[in-house]
Amino acid sequence: MKEYKFTIGGKKYEVAVSGIEGNVADVSVNGVAYKVEIEEGAAPAAVSAASPAAAPAAQAKAPAAAPAPAPAAAGAGKSILSPLPGVIISVDVKQGDSVKRGDKVAVIEAMKMENEILSDCDGTVTAVHVQKGDTVADEAKIVTIG
Repeated sequence: MKEYKFTIGGKKYEVAVSGIEGNVADVSVNGVAYKVEIEEGAAPAAVSAASPAAAPAAQAKAPAAAPAPAPAAAGAGKSILSPLPGVIISVDVKQGDSVKRGDKVAVIEAMKMENEILSDCDGTVTAVHVQKGDTVADEAKIVTIG
């Protein structure tokens, strides 16, 4: 297992690469496990050094396209972001729901603790970017409120 320490935007990340099979790597970022896909054409040296740091963002963005096709206007507004990496254990809103500042939109589990993710504005949910069971990175989009 190879371990790396990164500081990105002032935030520290401890990344452990436990294995790579084909184009899928098993990595752990700050104790949260991820299976990440390595892009074709990436040099082996770049995979071990650069891919793990970028992996949480890639993992977090993948579910954004999955929930449901939405009209072009959907998703417009303010994004509510994950405060830390973890696993989504509940999504408490759906597209079209009206929310007020302080309403719970989701719950994330990190380091065996449940953390409520609250709306920081009033509005209508224009997009839900995650679903129960998704692993997300720090600052991954959870919902968008318009």
